[in-house]
Amino acid sequence: MKRFFRATSAAALPLVLAAALGAQPQNEPGITRQQADQILNELRQIRQLLEKQNRADAGPAKPGPAKLDLHSVPMLGSKDAPITIVEFTDYQCPFCQRFHKTVFGDLKKNYIDTGKVRFYSRDLPLDSLHPNASRAAEAARCAGDQGQYWKIREIMSDNPDKLDMDSIVADAQQLKLDVPAFRTCVQSEKYKNEVQSDVLEAMKIGADGTPAFVIGKSTVEGVDGELLVGAQPYPVFEMRLKALEGK
Repeated sequence: MKRFFRATSAAALPLVLAAALGAQPQNEPGITRQQADQILNELRQIRQLLEKQNRADAGPAKPGPAKLDLHSVPMLGSKDAPITIVEFTDYQCPFCQRFHKTVFGDLKKNYIDTGKVRFYSRDLPLDSLHPNASRAAEAARCAGDQGQYWKIREIMSDNPDKLDMDSIVADAQQLKLDVPAFRTCVQSEKYKNEVQSDVLEAMKIGADGTPAFVIGKSTVEGVDGELLVGAQPYPVFEMRLKALEGK
């Protein structure tokens, strides 16, 4: 699989599909519509992986301007903090896990807990690659109904490989939630539309990978800042935050 990614460009994917469609011997029936749809779905996933690899090879993405309305979005820190960070996350994304294990703790200690930064969380589940990500995003909001959004978010961010329904329910039990109410909330997809709204908002500002961040000055509505995509190291955040503090 790795060799295929290295040897194939995104532009060549239609040719791969054509080859697959024409690979049947003349005396054999063609592939079914279901098989063709499967091939197309796999090729779309390969394209996404290739594009992500190409972005990684090109180095960190340049930040771009972004404004967000953050009413009703979960927040950590002081609402009066002069600087805002918004993360768009996918709970099944290993790069999001890296950010939370290697960067978030220092950001929280040095900036969020000191009142300098307020931190917002929004969702960007990449469903084609991570089949459990949307359910996890909805589960976090369901836990928020019982005041445990940030706690379950921390657990799920640390364990992207344990996001099946049984594992999520076990997390709820660990946090002493009302488990039947939590399960009903998740299974009813109560927050599906809200998660999809976050995805659309991310697309509008050009967030094409996870994790993605908007970092900027706090506004009455939310934030006026710049988009930064990728699991950047702590010094990248610190440099940007210090620049904002000096303005």
